[in-house]
Amino acid sequence: MIRTVEAAEYPVLIKIWESAVLHTHDFLRQEDFHYYREQLPLYFGQVTLLGYESGGSLTTFMGIAGPSLEMLFVHNDHRGQGIGKQLLVHAMEQLQVTRVDVNEQNRQAVDFYEHMGFHVVKRSPLDGQGKAYPLLHMSL
Repeated sequence: MIRTVEAAEYPVLIKIWESAVLHTHDFLRQEDFHYYREQLPLYFGQVTLLGYESGGSLTTFMGIAGPSLEMLFVHNDHRGQGIGKQLLVHAMEQLQVTRVDVNEQNRQAVDFYEHMGFHVVKRSPLDGQGKAYPLLHMSL
């Protein structure tokens, strides 16, 4: 079930984020992992958060701002089940999402978005925080 996520659920989102990032962002330095983790509540407050609930628990979430998918994280225990795809299709069809920025070094994510119809329109050598994690700006 796809539903809106409430601020009281931020701790659950952080656990999902940790699980996802630890298994997909092997390029991320430890100190940057902690930096981004601390920033999550701020990021959450800047987007519309939707989550996928299964068996009474959130397993996946995404953040949307206008036409941009700002974040999509699947708990590692639930990867490969099509949940991320369900959320992304919902975002594209119901919320008119047409853009996403993705870490260039996260090949699984790049491949996923390309499979879903996105293509690279621009590359930035730094991420939004000015750190040396190149971003691919993708669009439908």
